[in-house]
This record gives sequence, structure tokens and C-alpha cells, in this order.
Amino acid sequence: MAGARSGGRILVDNLVAQGCDRIFTVPGESFLAVLDALHDTPAIDLVVCRQEGGAGFMACADGSLTGRPGIVFATRGPGATNASIAVHVAMQDSIPLILFIGDVARSDRDREAFQEVDFAAAFTPLAKWAARIDDAHRVPEYVARAYAVAMSGRPGPIVLALPEDMLTDVAQAHDRPRVTRPAQFPDPGAMEALMAMLDDAEQPVAIVGGADWDASAADHFRRFAERIGLPVAAAFRRQDAINNRSPVYAGNLGYGPNPKLLERVRDADLLLVVGARLGEATTDGYTLITPDHPGQRLIHVHPDPQELGRVFHPDLAICADCSEFAEAAEAWEDEVVPFEHGAQAHADWQAWNTPAPSVAALDLAACVAHMRATVGGPDTILCNGAGNFSGWWHRYWSYEATGSQLAPTAGAMGYGLPAAITASLRRPEARVIALAGDGDFLMNGQELATAVQHDCDIIVIVVDNGSYGTIRMHQERRHPGRVSGTTLANPDFAALARAYGAQAATVVATDEFGPAFDHLLAQRGVRLLHLKTDVEQIAPGITVAALRGL
Repeated sequence: MAGARSGGRILVDNLVAQGCDRIFTVPGESFLAVLDALHDTPAIDLVVCRQEGGAGFMACADGSLTGRPGIVFATRGPGATNASIAVHVAMQDSIPLILFIGDVARSDRDREAFQEVDFAAAFTPLAKWAARIDDAHRVPEYVARAYAVAMSGRPGPIVLALPEDMLTDVAQAHDRPRVTRPAQFPDPGAMEALMAMLDDAEQPVAIVGGADWDASAADHFRRFAERIGLPVAAAFRRQDAINNRSPVYAGNLGYGPNPKLLERVRDADLLLVVGARLGEATTDGYTLITPDHPGQRLIHVHPDPQELGRVFHPDLAICADCSEFAEAAEAWEDEVVPFEHGAQAHADWQAWNTPAPSVAALDLAACVAHMRATVGGPDTILCNGAGNFSGWWHRYWSYEATGSQLAPTAGAMGYGLPAAITASLRRPEARVIALAGDGDFLMNGQELATAVQHDCDIIVIVVDNGSYGTIRMHQERRHPGRVSGTTLANPDFAALARAYGAQAATVVATDEFGPAFDHLLAQRGVRLLHLKTDVEQIAPGITVAALRGL
């Protein structure tokens, strides 16, 4: 037990004990005691952001990259509600996150005091656990529990409210030691049953990524799949779950997938799903794979027992860490008869992944191809939010290392730039590229100021077609030619970036992209490339004219 300390000091000391080395925040008067304690805590880097949604997304990305909770502090009321988007993303993306919220004083509760919200009630539907710390001497208990719950089973977000008077209370407290995720090994009998089912299968397909998937899981599972020729598809926005150069990588599911991959999944007699929840995007609205999947057998491997059988009927459910499962699979001594389908599936993906000539003035597929030729490889991290613009990179990029794709499966806009800031701070040796559409970028474009202030080394690519492109695409499908509410009037994004202190360039034609990108690549710091495209090219391989039947 340390000497008597303020609640704020106890909190910061216990964050350090849990290994926290970075906090993202927009400061608020409700947690001044925490900010004061951080003044004397060099072990923690305080990243000051411009909006709580951006700060929350940065913490989400940190949780994705480290496997331990990203930490964000927000003030009550407006700060907390701004940050709520990150809680939703962390839940749907299975990311460990802890949101600390400065709260009204305990004596003022239930009076609708200034910016008062019942945070436990507000966040319980969004988070794994939401609570309030009313007693300073119990802060270590709550912090340790928050870390444990955030990382256990299916990782996710925790929300803890901090009454401002609790943070100034002086108390004695026992600091808790560092919490680690308990190992969950697969049952040997279940592994034997799995191998027997694989041995009986004729056209199996694996779908991987999500939950506690990490580099160890990726390496072990890749070697296992390559040994038996098992086609491996990535769940939606989990394309970095396996090296895309693997000879059994079959491509990604989600929006705009390869039709041949969809056919392969439909024809599969056995699906081995590891880490993925089989959400709406991955299953194409629960139609590509239905909850009862008649004619298919489903083996579902997930670290959280509550996910097994929750939506999909598993013929074999295995509750285990993805890494422990993958290691056990790779080490399995009894040979499974190899399949030829892995190589065929990879050839299908390579054909889909190769850009075709385009008549577009600025061909995004060609831009991606140039990027692959210059910065492709395991040391490049791509970060994107939501929008059709991301489809070009989803289709034509090759992800070669776990942690090289930071993208929200929840479909939240504005994620790319904040995630790139985090990646630059967490992985300074990597090349970090943020991808954004025009509507997507302006959700959190103000975080350019954060990137410049914290000396980030990133390239931001803004694809500007003057439209909320995804919604325009759906609009044209359902109501052809009746454009309503999707047109945007945009600023000069290059000029805007320069105003923040970044370097910038504008590109309007395909042959301009390579020289502009290479020039910015040779520089350091925050750099932005403004790509002005035609809304006619609404998505990879899709035009507005085609949607209208013209």
C-alpha cells in the first residue's frame, strides 16, 4: 500500500501498473485531478485531441494494435456523448477499450446538474461493462476489473464514470498488479472431432479474423492451412488476419467481394470459422451463410462462449483463444488429406486483385497499384473509415501483416485519420497511410491539428467525388436518377491541410498520382494528397450509369 493519495493520483498510478503508456483526451474540468497527476507521470504520453470522437477512435486503434485496452478520457455530458461512437465501434469490432468519464460531484447527482448523465444507464447497452467509481480507495479494484473484462472472452469497451469530488478525495489504496488475459486452450476431444470433420469434407472453406486474433494466430493458422490446402477467406475488414500472399488466401468477405469467393462459400460443405462472429457484413445480410446453414456443417471457434450458438447453429463449437487453437491445429500430428481448393481459391483472388484498364480520368485502381509497387509490404499500415472509396483498397491492396489494416467493421465514418495518428505514435518505424472519402474525412478532419502537434509521420489520401458515395450508390439502385441529400460542396482539401501545417498536393488525373505520391513519400511529417474523382465511378467496377440501367 502506498501512502495517502488523491483519487486522481491513485487512478493514474494504477493505469501505469496496468502498462498504460498513452492516453487520448479532450480535457475537461471534471477530471482536473487526473490531468494534474499526469503532469508528474512521464510514463504516460498524453495525446491532446480536438474532439472526443477522434480521441475515442485513436484509443480504439491503440487497442487493436496492442491487444490491451486503449485509454480515452472525456468530460461529462457533451464529451461523453461525443466519445460514445468509439464505444460502439469497439464493441462491434471486439476491441479492448476503456472510456473514463469525468462526472458530476456525488452530492449533486440526480439533480440534472451541469452536463449530468446517468452514464451506467446510457452506456450499458453499448459496452461490456459500465459503472461509476464512488470510493477512491476502490479505484485499483475497478481499474483492474476494467482491464480484465475488456480483454477477456470477446474483447470490448468498458465505461467508468469518475465523480469529480471522488478524484480529489484522499485515501489509502492497495494498487493491483498487471492483469493479463487468461489462456484458453482448445479441448483435445474437440480438436480430434474437428480434424475428423475436415477429413470427411470435400470442399471446406475457412473464415478467419476478429475477437482476439493476433500475429501468433495468423502465423500458426496460415501454416496449418497451407499444409492441407485449405482456402482461407478473411472476414469483413479483417484482411490482415492472414498474409494475402499465402498460397491459400482466398480473398475477403463483406461489401464488394469476389463473386467466385461467394460461390466457393455457398458451395462449401464445411465452414471453419475462427475468431469471426459471422456478422451481417461478412455473411451478406445473413444470406451467404444463414443461421441454420442447411447443407453445410459449421465449426465455430471463438474465445467467448456467449458468441457460440448465439446466432449461428454450430455443428461443433470450440471455445478457445484463436492463437491457442491455431497453434494446436498446426501441431496436429495426424495428417488430413490435402485439398486442391486452396491454390484454386488463391488464383481466383489474384485475378480479382489485378486492376483492369479504366477510362476514368483518375483511376483509383491504378493508384492502388502504384502504391503496392512503392510501399506494399508488411511495414505499411492502411487506416480507413467508412465509404465506397475504401473498396478500391479492399480489392486491390495486399495486406501482409497482422495489424496492417485499421478499419472499423462497425462502418463508422471518420476513423481513418485518428487511427493513422495512433499507428504513427505506436509504430513509428512503419509507413502509415490514412484513406478517407470527402464526407468521411470531414467527420474528423480537425485531427490534422493533433497529428501536426504530436509530430506524426503520415500520408492522408482524401478521395473527393463531391458526394456521400455509399448512400448515393444505394440511392441510385433503389431510386435511379433521383439524387437527394447526397451531394457535397467541399473545401480545397490541399489548402486546408496546408493551413494546419501539413504538406499537400492535388491530383486530378491518373498519370499525376505516381509523381505526387512519390514526392510526398520522400518527405516526412503530415502530408495530404487530394484526389478529385468523378462520382460516375461510384465503386470498384460500378458506375452510376450502370446503376441507372443506361
